[in-house]
Amino acid sequence: MPIRPRQTAPQQQPASRCRTPPRHPDPRPAAVFRQRLTRSPDQKNEYSAPERWHEQRDDGKLKFVTEPPGKGYVHVLSIDDVRQRIAELPREYTRNVEVVQFSGMTRKRASFPCYGMQWGRTVYLYAIEESLIETYYRPPSPQQKIEARMFGGEWRREGSLWRLVWTRETIRDFYLNNVLIHEIGHVNDDRNSNSVDRERYANWFAIEYGYRATRNR
Repeated sequence: MPIRPRQTAPQQQPASRCRTPPRHPDPRPAAVFRQRLTRSPDQKNEYSAPERWHEQRDDGKLKFVTEPPGKGYVHVLSIDDVRQRIAELPREYTRNVEVVQFSGMTRKRASFPCYGMQWGRTVYLYAIEESLIETYYRPPSPQQKIEARMFGGEWRREGSLWRLVWTRETIRDFYLNNVLIHEIGHVNDDRNSNSVDRERYANWFAIEYGYRATRNR
């Protein structure tokens, strides 16, 4: 997918619905990485996880912030994992990534869970269930089945429940070569303001620089 010439996006508020975010110079909306499926039939599939805004520094240094993962949850990647993976990307796509935050799973975030988010020049990676088994009340979409299979995740139906089962190796691959790269794609998308177009670009970026770049290793 060719990258179009840069254009200025209109001012928009971040996608987080939890609070009124502070004013900041980045005109792009925050991007939540493929919200995980609704946990119960009466919950809306909306994102509600307040995050700390990290001011733009323009100092060329990558900063890491680590929160406790939360009881029953675990951070999939380490700082060294992320630092090394980012170093493997073309410099033109990493110079604007200033902060990677490993965000813990709180009770509120667990109600509307997601794998990752981009806000400004910050990438947020969320903790996942320590068991590496995600439980849902609704079946996955065809795209979610394909995506899980690409990275070794296995969907299982157990009565009225659906479970997405990972191993330590497969979930690490998924976060390192899909979630992280997807969010970095959002950081580099300075031409789209529409959420559909932004997701399309980030999906392409993750396939090109995450999945395809690592399958022959």
